[in-house]
Amino acid sequence: MASKDSFGAKSTLDVDGKSYEIFRLDKVVGEGLDVASLPYSLKVLLENLLRTEDGADIAADDIKALAGWDETAQPDKEIQFTPARVIMQDFTGVPCIVDLATLREAAAELGADASKINPLAPAEMVIDHSVIAEAFGTPEAFARNVEIEYDRNKERYQFLRWGQTAFDDFKVVPPGTGIVHQVNIEHLARTVFTREVDGVLQAYPDTCVGTDSHTTMVNGLGVVGFGVGGIEAEAALLGQPVSMLIPRVVGFKLHGDLPEGSTATDLVLTITEMLRKHGVVGKFVEFYGAGVTALPLANRATIGNMSPEFGSTIAVFPIDDETISYLKLTGRSEEQLKLVEAYAKEQGLWHDPAVEPRFSEQLELDLSTVVPSIAGPKRPQDRVALTDAKPAFRGALVDYAGEAQDTTGYDEAVEESFPGSDAPSYSGGNGKSPAPSDHLSAAPADGGRASDPVEVTLEDGTTFTLDHGAVTIASITSCTNTSNPSVMLGAALLAKKAVEKGLARKPWVKTTLAPGSQVVSDYYDKSGLTPYLEKLGFNLVGYGCVTCIGNSGPLIPEVSAAVQEKDLAVVSVLSGNRNFEGRINPDIKMNYLASPPLVIAYALAGTMDIDLFNDPIGTASDGTDVFLKDIWPTPAEVEQVIGQAIASDMFTKGYADVFAGDERWQNLPTPTGDTFTWDEDSTYVRKAPYFDGMDKTPSPVTDIEGARVLLKLGDSVTTDHISPAGNIKKDSPAGKYLLEHGVEQRDFNSYGSRRGNHEVMIRGTFANIRLRNQIAPGTEGGFTRDFTQGSDPSDAPVTSVYDASQSYQAAGTPLVVLAGKEYGSGSSRDWAAKGTALLGVKAVIAESYERIHRSNLIGMGVLPLQFPEGQTADSLGLTGEETFSITGVTELNDGRTPKTVKVTATPADGDVVELDAVVRIDTPGEANYYRNGGILQYVLRNLLNS
Repeated sequence: MASKDSFGAKSTLDVDGKSYEIFRLDKVVGEGLDVASLPYSLKVLLENLLRTEDGADIAADDIKALAGWDETAQPDKEIQFTPARVIMQDFTGVPCIVDLATLREAAAELGADASKINPLAPAEMVIDHSVIAEAFGTPEAFARNVEIEYDRNKERYQFLRWGQTAFDDFKVVPPGTGIVHQVNIEHLARTVFTREVDGVLQAYPDTCVGTDSHTTMVNGLGVVGFGVGGIEAEAALLGQPVSMLIPRVVGFKLHGDLPEGSTATDLVLTITEMLRKHGVVGKFVEFYGAGVTALPLANRATIGNMSPEFGSTIAVFPIDDETISYLKLTGRSEEQLKLVEAYAKEQGLWHDPAVEPRFSEQLELDLSTVVPSIAGPKRPQDRVALTDAKPAFRGALVDYAGEAQDTTGYDEAVEESFPGSDAPSYSGGNGKSPAPSDHLSAAPADGGRASDPVEVTLEDGTTFTLDHGAVTIASITSCTNTSNPSVMLGAALLAKKAVEKGLARKPWVKTTLAPGSQVVSDYYDKSGLTPYLEKLGFNLVGYGCVTCIGNSGPLIPEVSAAVQEKDLAVVSVLSGNRNFEGRINPDIKMNYLASPPLVIAYALAGTMDIDLFNDPIGTASDGTDVFLKDIWPTPAEVEQVIGQAIASDMFTKGYADVFAGDERWQNLPTPTGDTFTWDEDSTYVRKAPYFDGMDKTPSPVTDIEGARVLLKLGDSVTTDHISPAGNIKKDSPAGKYLLEHGVEQRDFNSYGSRRGNHEVMIRGTFANIRLRNQIAPGTEGGFTRDFTQGSDPSDAPVTSVYDASQSYQAAGTPLVVLAGKEYGSGSSRDWAAKGTALLGVKAVIAESYERIHRSNLIGMGVLPLQFPEGQTADSLGLTGEETFSITGVTELNDGRTPKTVKVTATPADGDVVELDAVVRIDTPGEANYYRNGGILQYVLRNLLNS
């Protein structure tokens, strides 16, 4: 706790007869210090330092450095940020609790009190990533999916219930409640936090770190929160501050109003494109200006949610009247509302649109220029105006189904039309055939025979023809949009108009609705719109991430078989935030992000090969063409329903007993005790191996000698490519492991649900079906070459990444990974680093990194190195067949962090390649983690020595 107050900042704030201790920002004065003009986000960090000043980790000089922030300078000053709380979801949270349970045992083995291992910051977990859309399109879908979820995850849920009783300040929101980020903004976030410290009630800005990169959604409420890896979150739980450099802050000025027809989704895709193009990795983004005042809180949260897609650390909005209105709507107490407003105004944290803070860089957007958009087919920053969606899809199809398609419209030389009688047929809906479509089968890139459309007959006798571009999943899912009533009710109104016209979803489309909280279902029911969604097949499948996290479940069986038979490039359209390759469904090659109304529109159209502005979306009951404009709701219609259907009591009732859970949760048998009794037969939860053989003092770090390349990868390799996610294949190393342990294939569940078992996760690391390892050309997925086999590297056989790593570890051979730009972008998946370390990888050499994954690698004792500016693996002639040595690492033993280390790559024959790789250990804190073999080892040793 803080023991210093160098600036005399400690004061009191009286609000409605209640007194709070606060640390006043305006007390930080002196030459060159201009606190008043700091961006909102840096004021929050400054308060954090004032309150936690202890003369050691946080000193007066740190406070001066932040208060005297030079907006033009590059980040070089490290500070220690102490978040008010930690927020987790179950995929990333279960490994955290496994590690804490293992830490307790390690502490006991080293002679310490196991109960010392306990959260020192409040921690809340929302179980939202485990429900899979197995059942869909029926009123029973939700109940059936929850039943399957509990059957599959009983071991994990029992373990979490143990954790909830064994650890102080750890609460679990049970399954079926909502998505972590929506629950966070609707209930858990305080905006201004209160906590009794040494008998005194303090008030200070709510801040958090989370084990999900989209923790930034809470930035819409003025909360400075961001995603960290699970291992860094565990350290925060145990009282360790988060080490960070004082960042550059990008000011994003908004003005104007969204035009009719454009949604919050279109706005966020536009901002994502702008900021990714500008370059904001490692920076704070802060929104300001008159346009902020007019922006509903739900839209702010939607923008904040997408911060990882920009690459920024946060994307924050300051506190204003709209913040207070939202807190009131969502059932926060009158006492909390008064405190938030009084504290924000007292500390200069209240937004004044006429005041322009200092920023490092600035961008500007006129909201009136935002147009309807989608993003895809594989990255959220690849925005496409809806007017260009059809030609853009055709242009992208070359990468998935063959040679380039004409992108200017219809071209009879490339395509053949379906004349009347040859049009695809289907029964259902109004019994009419869809509008004529273009045959998209393309000549494969290798010059082989074009893939023909395939006729499909469903179990009920429905027949249709399936081709490239067919929308096989249309899903309203993910926190990004399901927190936003305007787009959710807009989608429901569109569904109502479509049903009234006699339209139906195409029979090859799997339609799912997975809201972010139960409140969405409440206002759908109150508005009377639920039946229309269900008529189109958008029945509730669960309250969770579902499709966006890869829990889409299987396609319609006959559709899946046809896709696999003809290798069709079919499509998903989802209202999520991630559409990376291989993420959504293993049968689907192209994935597009869209607003909820557009998700329904594409379900009606059944294809991406459509101009939604000019082509009919279907045929009405009277035989006339129906266009999207005929069923698109007006803003006035949406606002009218919002006013009638949403009330504060929906939130207060829905969250009244949020941690209790339903009867199924409450009846789970719960283990007890300070330490967990591990079940050796469990395939879900196993004791982590990170502390095996650990001593009280760390061994010196060593140079890396005789290393081989496990993988050579290209640009934009995401944590989805690295970390195990989605389905587990029967013939994969993980699948074989489960079969060997008596688990039938139908019970494999997902990688995410088995994150508490390192044996499964190691086997799934680098096993994404779309991963392309350049040292195993011609393969796709988790394959490499094993250079321990064969007399010459060129003879090395192709095998799985896991099997090769086992050979290397048995031979005592360290491993390296070579990569391109933006290595580790995407979700804050700790298993992307944990799996890398457990495979025996000692160093990664990349052209550039995304922030969280680089930090996570260090947290697992893996050395992140960077190619010198302008150099790449290819420009240096590296094939991945070389033997590597990395020298100069031992400087870390002297308390120094070298700027570069010498990397020598020696081929079997040919010239040796040498380079001075940049060491991406960016702060002294990270150097300490690396010296200790990882962040958890560092924390444990500190606890033992305290």
